[in-house]
Formats: sequence, structure tokens, C-alpha cells
Amino acid sequence: MFEFFSRPKNRLKKLVNEGEYKEALEFGKRLEEKNPNDTDVLFILGSIYYILEDTKNSLYYFDKVLDVREYDTEALLLKANVHLYLKENKSVINCCNKILKVESKNELAKKILEHLEKT
Repeated sequence: MFEFFSRPKNRLKKLVNEGEYKEALEFGKRLEEKNPNDTDVLFILGSIYYILEDTKNSLYYFDKVLDVREYDTEALLLKANVHLYLKENKSVINCCNKILKVESKNELAKKILEHLEKT
């Protein structure tokens, strides 16, 4: 039992996997207060907001991840999808281009850009 709680990120992930988003947000924000630059926690918080379709908060947290790790492709990909949802095509293109700069064969980024070209 002790080991489980000594790994708070595992608890946070478990709450998300169980669909306990409200509790996960509360717990995640407490973790963020203790370590505001923990990109894993920030990414998980952004992902929860992404799942809940809270675009403002998801972008906030993905931007915090990207402040620390500018080319985090997972954060960039989710951020691109949020901007796509908001029809902010210039931001989508910027995110995808950053992804392709470090992962030139990233199929998801390529598919998003192809989708934009068709619309």
C-alpha cells in the first residue's frame, strides 16, 4: 500500500484510466503545486481537460509542457488537435511543422496537414 502512494503519478494515471476526472484534476493540481515544472503532471492535466473538451485549460497545460520541452511531440499533437477543433488553422500548421522538424516521418502530423489542405 505504501509504495502505491509513494508514486503519485501512478495514482494520477489510475484515476484517469478509471474515468475519475474530477478527482484526478484535484489530485493533479495538488501535485502541480508541489512541482510546477513536472511535465508529466502538466501533460496529464492537459490531457484530462482535452478529454473533457475544455479547450482553454487544455491549451494552458500543453503550453506549460512546451515551455519546458519545446518539441514534446505528444503535447504538440494534442495542441494541434485542439486548434483544429477551434478552427485555428495557422496554429495547427505551426504545431505540425514543429513536430515534423524533430520527427519528419510523424504520420499523425502529416495526416492533420493533409486534412487541412482538403478543407
